[in-house]
Amino acid sequence: MKLPNLITDPDTLAGLSHDEAEWAPAGTPFAALRPESTEDVQRAVRACAESATPIVPRGAGTGLSGGANAVDGCLVLDLSRMNRILEIDRENLLAVVQPGVVNDDLKKAVAELGLWYPPDPASSPWSTIGGNVSTNAGGLCCLKYGVTRDYVLGLEVVMGGPVEYGTAVRLGRRTTKGVAGYDLTGLVVGSEGTLGVVTEITLRLRPAPPPSATVVGAFPSLVAAGRAVALCTSRGLQPAALELVDRACLQAVEDWKHLGIEPDTEAMLLARAETSPDADGLAAAFTDAGAVWTERSTDSVEAEALFAARRLTYPALERLGPLLTEDVCVPRSAVPAMLARIEEIGARHGVRIATIAHAGDGNLHPLLITPPGDDTARIAAQAAFDDIIGQALELGGTVTGEHGVGLLKRDGMIRELGPAAHAVQRSVKQALDPLGLFNPGKA
Repeated sequence: MKLPNLITDPDTLAGLSHDEAEWAPAGTPFAALRPESTEDVQRAVRACAESATPIVPRGAGTGLSGGANAVDGCLVLDLSRMNRILEIDRENLLAVVQPGVVNDDLKKAVAELGLWYPPDPASSPWSTIGGNVSTNAGGLCCLKYGVTRDYVLGLEVVMGGPVEYGTAVRLGRRTTKGVAGYDLTGLVVGSEGTLGVVTEITLRLRPAPPPSATVVGAFPSLVAAGRAVALCTSRGLQPAALELVDRACLQAVEDWKHLGIEPDTEAMLLARAETSPDADGLAAAFTDAGAVWTERSTDSVEAEALFAARRLTYPALERLGPLLTEDVCVPRSAVPAMLARIEEIGARHGVRIATIAHAGDGNLHPLLITPPGDDTARIAAQAAFDDIIGQALELGGTVTGEHGVGLLKRDGMIRELGPAAHAVQRSVKQALDPLGLFNPGKA
């Protein structure tokens, strides 16, 4: 394969061959490439098609499902250098970006014009828009404002199959409305790089959000916090965010960053409310569900410290040992039951589980912590991981709310979809990538 700027150094390739998913298998790529333009990607895809070389696209590598993990002999396409914001259209509330743009960098750029890009995964200081598109990432604000798919108007994707491999195909539109043809843009969002390589993204923006109040509730148990979430839902409250953090997570962050948090209860709910009725209603629901204490604050510094603690949970817990991260989502009314089942599964398998959650939309992230180098603990954690998936499906949930299927959730996805829907999915992949080049073995 003759491509300029190929990376073949073994140490560099090792760093580019996997994301942050613990214990997800990773192969050895033959090379990596850091394209800087759509044309670079097109040349790479054409060369790979000619040589039957698999292609694994990656952004910042912050994924938690193995979706960016290399397969043996593949070309890794590291899109981090395609990091330009090409356009911000204030009048039409849209932006056009390359896939390597970091989420928070886009937020800052549009904020200078009084605009807002709502999707905000906890990894937003590091994760890229292209990676967010590939997994249909959610985040703290998706409860009220939606996930990445809700903000993708159009895409440029280097594809193959129905067109010659290496063809840049424009999907979607720039208008607010449009129903011409199948929704191929929506199909690509969340496809984890299995249908082509995204090289440009047209995004919907919103005006800057109104000021918000922060409502905090401390609870004597995870299940009590879950009851508060269900109560907020049944009362029709609309917080901009409703996050759950358990004692183990708060303690890990405090031990690492010394933010002055005193985790003296078993679970905490953090909510953002953009109206006084919602703030009052959240405080009342927390209290009625059994909160030990409830506080409401409009102090932006205090609020940011609390939400910073939420965002720092994953790296704080990583310091304690290998982490296996779940991403199940259940109906909001089932949150208390799912939290109780997670606690039971941890106890039954002897696995330490810390839990964070986008609790307001039922998206739970149990974090299974194991001692370094302990194979027995690893096996127990993997068994607990599978049991959590089974319980989520039993409660009418899904195996992944936002992290994607990747390698860790393939079996769970097949269980969830059933044979008929799985056959349809496979036929779509076959039609759009008959050579099986794009991120094989994923999703």
